Amino acid sequence: MRTFNYDIMDSIKERWSPRAFKSTPVKEEDLRALVEAAGYAPSCFNEQPWRFVLFHEAGQVTRLKSYLATANREWNQEVPAYVLFLYHKQFQHKGKDNRWAAFDTGTAWGYFSLEAHRRGLVTHAMAGFSRSALAEALAIPDNLELIALVAVGEYGDPSKLPEAYRLREQPGTRRSLEESLLKGELPQSRL
Repeated sequence: MRTFNYDIMDSIKERWSPRAFKSTPVKEEDLRALVEAAGYAPSCFNEQPWRFVLFHEAGQVTRLKSYLATANREWNQEVPAYVLFLYHKQFQHKGKDNRWAAFDTGTAWGYFSLEAHRRGLVTHAMAGFSRSALAEALAIPDNLELIALVAVGEYGDPSKLPEAYRLREQPGTRRSLEESLLKGELPQSRL
């Protein structure tokens, strides 16, 4: 059970990352709207380092699932769509390394997930996939970094999940605010 000390947005309180998906296709229009929402995230120098690759046609989705780690394949059987998040490693206007690109792309993921929730869709971001094999298959240039693969769809029937995942099919708990918040100091015991 999640508890909140402060009055924050309902969409933040309600959003979580389930593993039970319906196989119902996601409209391309909805996927494009999620990407548009993500594109309004703030970024260093307004660089907008993120890029997105949509996978929503049945053949694309089936091929993409072959790049998932074994544990992720177990619960991804019904997922109807994916969005691959990538980012430019260098600033486009300077050509120097962009140390903030992953941070900025993570912020875009947050906007993406909240818009998905608003539309009645669920999302689950994954790191468990073969980055190198997928980058090669998609001919991703070296200046882009694959950071996450996000499953998108409608919430499904948890009873269809393998037992180990059924038991975990609920919003995850969070550390208390006191455990995460440091006030002007970094005591080693709390890091």
